[in-house]
Amino acid sequence: MEHELDAIGLLCPLPVLKARKRLQALASGDVLRVLTDDPAAIIDMPHFCAEAGHTLLDQREVGATMVWRIRKG
Repeated sequence: MEHELDAIGLLCPLPVLKARKRLQALASGDVLRVLTDDPAAIIDMPHFCAEAGHTLLDQREVGATMVWRIRKG
């Protein structure tokens, strides 16, 4: 199942903190799609996934927005 978190307008560390909280409520294997526009997310999101045991499925840029797909570990 895929869920979405809109973190546009939030600055570091809020996108990662909100993603962590949202992922806690999901079942293992669920996918969270996170939208960010904070330039620091390019470093923070992959690091968060690696440290927390989640899989970063992909990341792409859509205009000024970064779209992240994370599978809960």
